[in-house]
Amino acid sequence: MIRFPPPMIALAVMALAACDSAGGSATRIAPEADRLHIAQGDDGLCYGRTISPALIETVTEQVMIRPATVNEAGEQLQAATFETVTEQRILRERTETEFETLCPQELTADFVGSLQRALTARGSYAGRPTEAYDRATQVAVQEFQESNGGPSSPVISRYTAVQLGLVELRQDELDRLDEQYDEAG
Repeated sequence: MIRFPPPMIALAVMALAACDSAGGSATRIAPEADRLHIAQGDDGLCYGRTISPALIETVTEQVMIRPATVNEAGEQLQAATFETVTEQRILRERTETEFETLCPQELTADFVGSLQRALTARGSYAGRPTEAYDRATQVAVQEFQESNGGPSSPVISRYTAVQLGLVELRQDELDRLDEQYDEAG
């Protein structure tokens, strides 16, 4: 049997106590992540929402009210009369889009650090990992999602998290992929 001197045992106990993850970055919500607009649905999943405003075009036109009058020689006797008409046209209606996201308790400091590193590896995040869901992270997430067909939101979608390799597919998602594969094959 190996015997360790008491000072060595005390040092080992202190080292183990320092490893307690209850207050560590693995379980605490990342700074600023709790400010994101995330709602939990009746199904237990969490959702973010994007709102795209309506796209409105204002068109101003000169409309002829009375044409010019000319004599038989072609000389203008009276100029045409025009009226300025302005109208607005809706080119695209306002839309609200809901998408699945991670729940706030999943946005730990460790997760956000991994997110920042994944975005850095893809050229979407230029800062150093801070483990905070700060403004720079939100901008990088939104730009990455927009350029990859995701929502125009600073809230990371579950789809983006899967794309980046940060979360695994759930069993129901794997089953759907199997069904799609079977139908295609």
